[in-house]
Amino acid sequence: MQNQLARYGLLLGNFATGLSVLAPAGMLAILAEGLNVGIREAGLLVTFGAIILCFGSPVMAWLTTRIGRRALLVTTLAVMAAGQAAMALAPNYGTVLAFRLVTLAIAAVFTPQAASTIGLLVSDRARSGAITFIFLGWSLAVAAGMPLITLIAAYAGWRGAFAFSAFASFVPCVLLAFGLPRKLFGPALSLGSFTGLLRNTKVLMLLAITILFIGGQFMVFVYLGPLLNRLTGASHETVGLIFALYGVMGFIGNVTATRIVGRLGGWKTSVIFLACNLCGLALWTAGSGVLVLMAAGVVFLGLGFAATNSIQQARLVQTAPELASASVALNTSSVYVGQAIGSGLGGVMYAAGMLRELGMVGVVFVGIAIAIWTLTRDRVARPASS
Repeated sequence: MQNQLARYGLLLGNFATGLSVLAPAGMLAILAEGLNVGIREAGLLVTFGAIILCFGSPVMAWLTTRIGRRALLVTTLAVMAAGQAAMALAPNYGTVLAFRLVTLAIAAVFTPQAASTIGLLVSDRARSGAITFIFLGWSLAVAAGMPLITLIAAYAGWRGAFAFSAFASFVPCVLLAFGLPRKLFGPALSLGSFTGLLRNTKVLMLLAITILFIGGQFMVFVYLGPLLNRLTGASHETVGLIFALYGVMGFIGNVTATRIVGRLGGWKTSVIFLACNLCGLALWTAGSGVLVLMAAGVVFLGLGFAATNSIQQARLVQTAPELASASVALNTSSVYVGQAIGSGLGGVMYAAGMLRELGMVGVVFVGIAIAIWTLTRDRVARPASS
């Protein structure tokens, strides 16, 4: 029973973390109007948050390595809940931004340490499945959380949406307080763990792929609502449905990747889902202004997003299995670097009125990622000839 509470607490903790990171993207226009700022300034809540997270993920993983997992994860979620409650009560944009940056600096702990923690609770044989299970929380944050954020913001305002996000952090906080054992410690990490990984050329190429494909996605994803509204006249309800479509396809893509990777291997599987990202951005761009075609692009973007990230993590662990905890933190950091680049550049282009060109730049990003992919083929040792 306690183990099940921990599993679901970690899954819901990832859901809450995903929601904390992505919530502004689900209500960008409503935030901008409510805080009396432009779309670009509202988008900076994602950009600056991602910058904090990209540095915070490996640094916090190192700083907290000797803290018990229960105390660490419960405290992290409690701070996330309090921080988002404070955002819901904030009087202006500057205060929202300040509370968000502090909250996300602490939230950077959760996802890497959740992956490490579940690995301590299950057998070696069950570890991959357990990690995949708790990472579904991120897929659910997009599939269910983002549409809810959009709809709550439409009917209860941005304050109501942040209040919902705070509640989403409180629930797993309680589950983990009861579900995790007291004296549970993860493997110690040193700075050498990270520098060792960063000296590995293949690891660097895999991290570059993560940054580029996420950057390409976030050129469009963060501004999805305003773009759909400006280019097609889509309502808040329609935007919520499009976010739900994206999330459901992300869930399907993740499950599909889990089933085929054993047969095809990580290298071949990763290019299938990178190609989905490329097709999605190309279709979004080509169909700009036509809701059905842009929604079709979102289908492919959803299929590719979560699956590509999961396979990237699996390939990193396979490349350096003895440094799995460090590689989770570095890959998570790379995700946030990509988010910062994509949302930041996308905000500049949106403010300049380059709405249709956003997807084109995303296509270039993912195209470069696929070019790097060709250099990362898994090496298979050949028997020496007699």
